Amino acid sequence: MIDYPRHNKDGWQRWVPSWRLVSGLCIAFFGCLVGAAGLAYAMVSVPVIDESATAQNNVYYWADNTQMVATGGDRNRQSVNLSQIPKAMRYAVISQENKTFYSDSGIDPKGIARAVFNMAKGGDTQGGSTITQQYVKNAMLNDQSQTISRKVKEIFVSIKVGAEEPKDKILEGYLNSAYYGRGAYGIQAAARAYFNVDAVDLNPGQCAFLSAVLKGATYYDPAGSIAIDPAATPEANKKRAHAQMQDTLDKMVEYGHLSQADRGKYTELPTTQNPQSNAKLGGQIGYLVRLAKASVVRSGAVTEQQLEKGGYSIYTTFDKKKVDEMEKAVQKVYKEKIDPKKRPEKDTHVQFGGASIDTKTGAIKAIYGGQDATKHFTNNADVTGAQVGSTFKPFVLAAAMKWGVRDPDLGEVQAQDERTVVSPKSLYSGKNDLKINNYDGSIWENEKGEQWRQENDGQDDVGNPPDYKIDLREAMRESVNSAFVQLGMDVGLDKVKESAEDAGLLEDSLAGAGYPSFSIGVSDPSAIRMAGAYATFADSGKQREPYSVTKVTSKDGTLYTHKVEEKQAFTAKVADNVTDVLKTVVEKGTGTNAQLPGRDVAGKTGTTDGNKSAWFVGYTPQLSTAISMYRYPDDETIKNRTFLEMYGTGGEKKIHGASFPSTIWQDYMSDAVKGMKAEKFPKPEPIGEVINDAPSPTPTPSPSPSASETEEVSPSPNPSPSETPTSPSPPAPTESCEFWDINCNNGNNGGNGNGGTGPGGSEESESPSPSATETEGEGDSSGNTRGNTIWGTNG
Repeated sequence: MIDYPRHNKDGWQRWVPSWRLVSGLCIAFFGCLVGAAGLAYAMVSVPVIDESATAQNNVYYWADNTQMVATGGDRNRQSVNLSQIPKAMRYAVISQENKTFYSDSGIDPKGIARAVFNMAKGGDTQGGSTITQQYVKNAMLNDQSQTISRKVKEIFVSIKVGAEEPKDKILEGYLNSAYYGRGAYGIQAAARAYFNVDAVDLNPGQCAFLSAVLKGATYYDPAGSIAIDPAATPEANKKRAHAQMQDTLDKMVEYGHLSQADRGKYTELPTTQNPQSNAKLGGQIGYLVRLAKASVVRSGAVTEQQLEKGGYSIYTTFDKKKVDEMEKAVQKVYKEKIDPKKRPEKDTHVQFGGASIDTKTGAIKAIYGGQDATKHFTNNADVTGAQVGSTFKPFVLAAAMKWGVRDPDLGEVQAQDERTVVSPKSLYSGKNDLKINNYDGSIWENEKGEQWRQENDGQDDVGNPPDYKIDLREAMRESVNSAFVQLGMDVGLDKVKESAEDAGLLEDSLAGAGYPSFSIGVSDPSAIRMAGAYATFADSGKQREPYSVTKVTSKDGTLYTHKVEEKQAFTAKVADNVTDVLKTVVEKGTGTNAQLPGRDVAGKTGTTDGNKSAWFVGYTPQLSTAISMYRYPDDETIKNRTFLEMYGTGGEKKIHGASFPSTIWQDYMSDAVKGMKAEKFPKPEPIGEVINDAPSPTPTPSPSPSASETEEVSPSPNPSPSETPTSPSPPAPTESCEFWDINCNNGNNGGNGNGGTGPGGSEESESPSPSATETEGEGDSSGNTRGNTIWGTNG
């Protein structure tokens, strides 16, 4: 039957198979394929969606392995009949995802080939799915792996479902099983989650929006998901969702599912309600769970949708005692000082944020995200947009001691290489309204040719006349803006930015790096990221990413274990000298409220121009903590929300880092360090050269307000969500992404890297244009004119 090699042929023809043999083998091969396909078809069954979608809890644990909370036991899902699903919803999905749904066999051969090809290349395995295939995929919850074998199984099940199930039943099953974000499975839960209406009452605009959310709630939920990806900001998500919604409506008109007249009613994104939280996630627990959830998803071990289905144990770094202590310290200030009824114009919308990090590991031990996660959705420990003011100055000093200042007598290229490392004893002018120069001595001018004059707090000259020189230690202690702005220019703002990033801040939180005010804190890192960056100084220059999850397990074993990785961001000599200077701030400067008797403490206060935000960031050898304060409405129905001034808030004339933030820091840290050994910071080795030394007498600071009275002010907050800047405002920085948020962190974290940054987190996302309040005048924010651009102060 098989004549090969061919017996009646000679030479090369003996090895060429006959056409009968070739055709026979082909028939046999395809016959086997058909038989195998038939067998596979016969063996698969139509999945029952409700039986396969068995929900489980996710259990979150404290750092001591005691249970924090169990979430997700009851899926947020309620199936409805197709008659209760508006036709607009059905056709929105069909028009956008599978226009041939009612006529196809349930699979898309071209799309499948594309997906298989991508898998073979090791690329994205998504794509190529019809509504039928997506329905099957949602039903096969026990196997969500992206493999060829699973894809083949999906294809056979989809063919069988398409052949045996009515199309309306498939569509109903799909809409009832799909994940719409916000923990909502199915159209009824989604309608409630986003609009608080029943599915049957959805209008075409809302239907088109929900069909967009099906593409991935992370990037289409108007509330944003910066904890997952800093690029998923509320603004960016709204833009994406609006564009996708409009495209869907246009296709509905094109395919005859919606009239042009009705389509014209839905040109704006529908108003959605704020995400609602599980009652068990009230207080700080909700913020902790979101932070941990973000870390798990970013790790890649578990997808957001898989996590929503439950069955995971998440072990966190959070110390219950420290979380309670931080909340107690904040609530004490609320109770004793903040009274919206007594001072409705001054004490409304007051927000605090906080984060505490182990300096040796980067583990996030505690956060304060807001008064209640079920009422205030934004995590204040993550990216909020509140600028950090003078708490940014240590990064300028670190840059000056790491790279040094440039030689003004050399060309720009050569000056980058030939630098002089700076000693904390270096002298800089503490004069108010100081005219800022480029490193080569030329006067700095903006794009409009306007010069820069830097204000000090209270418009005071600091130092001995006539030159008002002051050494950098004293300049940090008294938070002298003019000295650090000029130091930043001498070092180079690119190096200042690099220093901040080396310490652990995220690039997308660093705004205005092309302008002198960059050195005094126009950036808006998260509390998580600021605590993490200061921890780098605390541990002699070793930088570690903040994280909130140690491991994740399931019935299949351990899926993820965090590995602490460190890098030497600064030499010990540089970091220890920064710490030594920051000790001065707490011992006899603007941070005296943060003293812990018997313990070494280093830290820095900061407040922004217009009294829009105030910070204290400080550390002991073991624990680094950042506390922020600002006023910002959390009601999303308010259009054009901005940061509000804090003059008069809490009965204080002005709010600054030396007031409530340092008080909260000291109250929390007093309890948080109990039981810890009272360690000392390393003694710093001498570093650098004394710059700008002169034969004039050793300068001493001129009289200045006491630490408790000193206001620290920096350039005004970013125009969004803060006030609109006056001209000339610096241009928006280049977009750069990462967030904390599952939510990039950056944000931003936010801030907020692993565990939350992201995002700090830092938090990440599109940064609004940085700005500094400027007047053509005397140097106060009221605008008394004098003829030069004068930029806001900070401390």
